[in-house]
Amino acid sequence: MTDIEIAQAARPLPITEVAAKAGIDERFVECYGRTKAKIDPALLSDPGEDGRLILVTAINPTPAGEGKTTTTVGLADALRKLGRRSIVALREPSLGPVFGIKGGAAGGGYAQVIPMEDINLHFTGDFHAIGAANNLLAAMLDNHIYQGNSLNIDPRRITWRRAVDMNDRQLRFITDGLGGRVNGVPREDGFDITVASEVMAVLCLASGISDLKARLARIVVGYTYDEKPVTAGQLGAAGAMAALLRDAIKPNLVQTLEGTPAFVHGGPFANIAHGCNSVTATRMALRLGEYAVTEAGFGADLGAEKFFDIKCRMSGLRPSAVVVVATVRALKHHGGAAKGELGEENLAALERGLPNLLRHVENIKEVYGLPCVVALNRFPTDTEAELSRVERRCRELGVNAALSEVWARGGEGGIELAREVVRLCEEPNDFRFAYPDELGIREKIEAVAKRVYRAGEVAFTGGAEKELRQLEALGFGALPVCMAKTQYSFSDDPAKLGAPEGFTLTVRRLKVSAGAGFIVALTGDIMTMPGLPKSPAAERIDVDETGRISGLF
Repeated sequence: MTDIEIAQAARPLPITEVAAKAGIDERFVECYGRTKAKIDPALLSDPGEDGRLILVTAINPTPAGEGKTTTTVGLADALRKLGRRSIVALREPSLGPVFGIKGGAAGGGYAQVIPMEDINLHFTGDFHAIGAANNLLAAMLDNHIYQGNSLNIDPRRITWRRAVDMNDRQLRFITDGLGGRVNGVPREDGFDITVASEVMAVLCLASGISDLKARLARIVVGYTYDEKPVTAGQLGAAGAMAALLRDAIKPNLVQTLEGTPAFVHGGPFANIAHGCNSVTATRMALRLGEYAVTEAGFGADLGAEKFFDIKCRMSGLRPSAVVVVATVRALKHHGGAAKGELGEENLAALERGLPNLLRHVENIKEVYGLPCVVALNRFPTDTEAELSRVERRCRELGVNAALSEVWARGGEGGIELAREVVRLCEEPNDFRFAYPDELGIREKIEAVAKRVYRAGEVAFTGGAEKELRQLEALGFGALPVCMAKTQYSFSDDPAKLGAPEGFTLTVRRLKVSAGAGFIVALTGDIMTMPGLPKSPAAERIDVDETGRISGLF
């Protein structure tokens, strides 16, 4: 059976029962039909003790697949089977990848969150609200210029872009305001995908409505002719933007196939907008569960780094253990094996690819001071020799590798992993960040590049040097950095697989996300608006006359 067929065959519990299982009083539950609900953040004002926070991350992603969300869901189900009260906290999927490459992002096999179709499509309308808030600010910005431009905004130095939740390369660079004076002021413009919008990062990091409004007001939309920043607050947009986001800020409650409560809320790009689900959803999972299992986007060099250095730094959240997901197939890809040969035993390629996994593990342990386990997501083509090789190399580094079969067996296939996670959560840890707050922007970037990526040096283009000086002069130097880098490599070159070191990382642009509260450092060829592939997943997605959807996976 396909993922969607497995999901459609499930008999989900009424969401009110799931909420009751999670210990949520009915006064905080706002039902969206039978199987979805919004949970009022006022729940967090009630007294209670927090559980243990577990982060699931992975090696650098490959075409072979790793299964990070699947592992996250399966681990939470497995903890329930051990009698532990677990809650999942996941990111919402973007429509763009769903119709472009991925086809869905709700886990897989027998380790999924449901209703799978709703989660992968419009869900509860959060992304629409985020896009609307983003574009309201864009409209008010251009209207201000059209109506006389009392703030003296330089149209050539506008940094705020429009957003749409779809992969559409045609919208990356556009010219708008054409057709005469009544249609606005002509200028170069462009669209980002909604998940790359700063509004998404703001929503995910805000602690409540008041903090949301304050963050929205701080968003820098451009600069004046005399190079002073202009904010959303100066345009008078923050209140209306917050009104559009009033319901979107409330976490969404759904369930796994096995009925484990799951919060699915917020889904920013891991290479541009920090890549973690909302702080509020994570806090709810911690408050309601003994174990809160969450994830961060892409590999540990991007998602986990931002989870620690941005999300934990800003929120005070402290993880108890980390799971690094890997597959034998993906490691062989990192070792140079061709995609069509990944199902064949190849110990030489596996050995060449293993340094990618081992470096991520080493970073978790040595850079961030956290206990770690490798979740080895098992495929039928994996041989005993290959699995043993991975397990042995992990033990040499002082960590255990647990076989995970949650895709095929659900929670039952994650018992070994769950037992190791419980054990690790009882160990003391020395959690720390990759850099202290007091470093300058350049030094923070160098800390991540050299300590986490293993770069030899960091080069700044002339434009980036100018932007660095300007941002520090404007008082933004104390902010953490959000590294925008390819997800496929430790370096800024996606072709450098495995564990490259000693390379030069080039920072080509710096910009401030003042509302989110970080500096974005763009390296390599990072796009904030993806395109569709030659054969998009949309070609295989359909709906019949009964409303039954097919083609999601």
